[in-house]
Amino acid sequence: MGKRRRAAERKGVGFRNTRVHPGVLGGAAVVVVCGVGATAFALSGGSGPGGSGGDAKPVPSGPPTSAEVRHTARAFLAAWAEGDAARAAALTDDRTAAKKALTSYREEGHLTKVRLTPGKPAGRASAEVPFKAAATVSYKKQNKPFAYESELTVVRRKSDGRTLVGWRPSVLHPELRAGDRLITGEAGDPPIKAVDRDGGELTAAKYPSLGTVLDGLREKFGKKAGGTAGVELRVVRADGGDAAKSTRDGADSAKKADAKARPDKTLLALSPGTPGTLKTTLSGSLQSAAERETAKRKLASVVVVKPSTGEILAAANSNPTGFNTAFQGSLAPGSTMKVVSASMLLEKKLAGVDKKHPCPKYETYGGWKFQNDDKFQIKNGTFRASFARSCNTAFISQAKKLENDSLTRQAQDVFGLGRDNWSIGVPTFDGAVPVQSHAQMAASLIGQGGVRMNPLNMASVAATVKSGTFKQPYLVSPDVDDRELATAPRRMSGATASALRDLMHYTAVAGTAVKPMRGLGSDTGAKTGSAEVDGQKKPNGWFTAYRGDLASAAVVQQGGHGGDSAGPLVRAMLLAGD
Repeated sequence: MGKRRRAAERKGVGFRNTRVHPGVLGGAAVVVVCGVGATAFALSGGSGPGGSGGDAKPVPSGPPTSAEVRHTARAFLAAWAEGDAARAAALTDDRTAAKKALTSYREEGHLTKVRLTPGKPAGRASAEVPFKAAATVSYKKQNKPFAYESELTVVRRKSDGRTLVGWRPSVLHPELRAGDRLITGEAGDPPIKAVDRDGGELTAAKYPSLGTVLDGLREKFGKKAGGTAGVELRVVRADGGDAAKSTRDGADSAKKADAKARPDKTLLALSPGTPGTLKTTLSGSLQSAAERETAKRKLASVVVVKPSTGEILAAANSNPTGFNTAFQGSLAPGSTMKVVSASMLLEKKLAGVDKKHPCPKYETYGGWKFQNDDKFQIKNGTFRASFARSCNTAFISQAKKLENDSLTRQAQDVFGLGRDNWSIGVPTFDGAVPVQSHAQMAASLIGQGGVRMNPLNMASVAATVKSGTFKQPYLVSPDVDDRELATAPRRMSGATASALRDLMHYTAVAGTAVKPMRGLGSDTGAKTGSAEVDGQKKPNGWFTAYRGDLASAAVVQQGGHGGDSAGPLVRAMLLAGD
């Protein structure tokens, strides 16, 4: 069980390892069947695949040749298929780690009858060799076929020029990382049948973005949901394992389980067990809309929450089987962070909605020269106008009146961000607003510098403005496991909340968010953002908004202006809530 959806079982094409007469070249040779025809190569002696020559020969250098790549890869795969962990490990650049993993593959994973079929590298100069793996998982008289695909890379060792397989755990299986193991046995967590708020079943097949979420929910709530465990082949992660599955009561233990970044992952069920039913806060209709809208875009992530309760109604990513950016992303939020900064300036009386506020073309602080988009300025303008048009210098100009930790304390104490104590039911990144000084502190005011957020965080920001107080987002009711939801040390004053709603509404009807928010009614508010990223031609586009009792935020990486890229995505989610 894990954070990613189950690996699909694919029907593999194997090859047969055949011992040839021991007199051939004075040692053993293995025939690898690949496509049509066969290639034989020696596995013993000092000059086999990847071997170095005599002392008189110069040490080879440069990238491995196509012949070296082919021979080294096939020698390694043949030794692995035969179960000779020592010989296979000797053909890698990390013999100790490889031998341990290859041994565990059979002894803990219970993978037998292994067949490995090498594919063709992407090009003649490529050192990467894809291959298909097919095996039988055997455990206590239970047997089941298991197939998958992986790849290896052939490298040249500088010391002697020998070509070897560059060892990494993903060679054994693409889900493996350092310290992870393949283990077959009785699953630690029973399967779950997760359902939405209306009782409809949630599956990764129907809602692809929930694959990793469902894995995480199973690990945290499987035992509490009332199911019985089955026998499975699974990836047991190095970052917590059973230690993360504390059964102690209280917020500390709940957070400990949530903090496990990569839950264990089931790859194959030999006997599936009996699932228990777990009710979530998700809305089936909104989740469908989120899946549909993110699938239309590249590198897009979106979250929808209910401001009055904190319930998470939907979450999706363009790459549903990849990293869960919606919950765990760590990206500069750009000008959407101005919602938090504005609340601070309002509370400190450094700004007033309709008070005059400077918005020059440029503002220098800490040795950095800041400017507005297209170098615009607002002469004799108000803070309302600066917020609605997303004037950077209107915020930078106030940096000299702030302490280095002013924004950090505002984010933590009022919006519940950056405290690392959210317990939504699966792992999350709770935002970060580090204490900074000089130019970096000023940059933080406009969502750059060291500030890092994700759509869950920014949807929560919009929800906090709408409701007037921070309510920790969650996927599963705390009643299920008696965990304590995070709270903020204080709530913003009624006057500040009202002013923020005024500013965000004006931005939705007359500012940078007007196009995505057009026609959505009077009970609305929004903020656009774009965040420059080194090495990207276009900034990441951000948008956060609320409408009635819905709040949503989205990021489209490399999308450009938030109103144009992330805005339509959030609009679609707010409309889907009708």
